[in-house]
Amino acid sequence: MTGLLPTTGIFIASAPVDLRKAFDGLAILVRNSLGHDPLDGSLYVFSNTRKDRIKILFWEPGGYWLCTRRLEQGTFRWPQRDEPVARYSREELTLLLGGIDLAQTRQRQWYRREAVAA
Repeated sequence: MTGLLPTTGIFIASAPVDLRKAFDGLAILVRNSLGHDPLDGSLYVFSNTRKDRIKILFWEPGGYWLCTRRLEQGTFRWPQRDEPVARYSREELTLLLGGIDLAQTRQRQWYRREAVAA
């Protein structure tokens, strides 16, 4: 999998998903449930109901990547949102995947310029 650029969108699906879905099933969820284009080069992150498994769908020219992670113990601290999808930064994704509860952390005041889509 190629490195993430600062302009790469990272979207976390708030609702649990049936992770038996593969490439095409998750791409349909991205388009129909999240309202995004699965071919836009963004990462789309999904979790199961128990929050002990995730899948990340990513498109790059030539085809999809599908990354999976299953925890042997414990769970991911998934964001509780009213919206179907939330945008995350690379740092937030790293913390989420590392088992950090983002609700109990605090981001320091820091200048961040939002990436502008071309």
